[in-house]
Amino acid sequence: MLIGSSLKMYFGRARTIEWTRAVAAICAEHPAVQQGLVEPFVIPTFPSIPDVVPIATEAGMLVGAQDLHWEDAGAFTGEVSAPELAEHGVRLAEIGHAERRRMFGETDETVARKVAAALRHGIAPVLCIGEEVQGDPDTAAAACIAQLEASVSLALEQGLTGRLVVAYEPVWAIGAPQPAGDDHIRAVGSFLRAHAAAGPFSTQVIYGGSAGPGLLPRIADSVDGMFLGRFAHDPAAFGRILDEALELEGER
Repeated sequence: MLIGSSLKMYFGRARTIEWTRAVAAICAEHPAVQQGLVEPFVIPTFPSIPDVVPIATEAGMLVGAQDLHWEDAGAFTGEVSAPELAEHGVRLAEIGHAERRRMFGETDETVARKVAAALRHGIAPVLCIGEEVQGDPDTAAAACIAQLEASVSLALEQGLTGRLVVAYEPVWAIGAPQPAGDDHIRAVGSFLRAHAAAGPFSTQVIYGGSAGPGLLPRIADSVDGMFLGRFAHDPAAFGRILDEALELEGER
């Protein structure tokens, strides 16, 4: 099970280090992590990656980046390449988040190029997909599968394989007081897992979109983890979700 958080631009360097140390201390001692039931991760801002990697790695946490460029090098002012991120020990890259689509003009084409770049350099894309308008699960699943296929199209053309994390985040649920309904998440999660199982990638489906403590036990049969946002800003909340993952394993 994969459980972690993108810190977006909420924290500065000092707060990021403080948060990572606190969560790393929890992970280093938590049975869910130590027994290999959960792979925890953190996705900080670019400048904090060099500080975060040694702290997180020692505790068994993966470190991700919040974006990357699709080219390996060149005159791309302000951008960061997959090869450089890999040099820093980055193992995941968040790609195609709804905020980047809305604010920075990301498209299916740019997302596909970024997914291919990540896979070329051994970085697992955390591919964010989700329907924009709240509706029935069948319609949502169809929209998500279309996004997924568009996003991996270039990687398939290039014969790339590897680990792929599909982060299902209904756009209408991002930043909302509550996540999507349990039945909705479970239905769409099941559709996505079944679809991904037929592909060449080693795929996990995780849920994001106002995800926090208490949700995992209700959707764990249909997803492979959770992508946490502001509800994980308190390290204790991260620990409670690890507790839930351990309890679920004990029930099996």
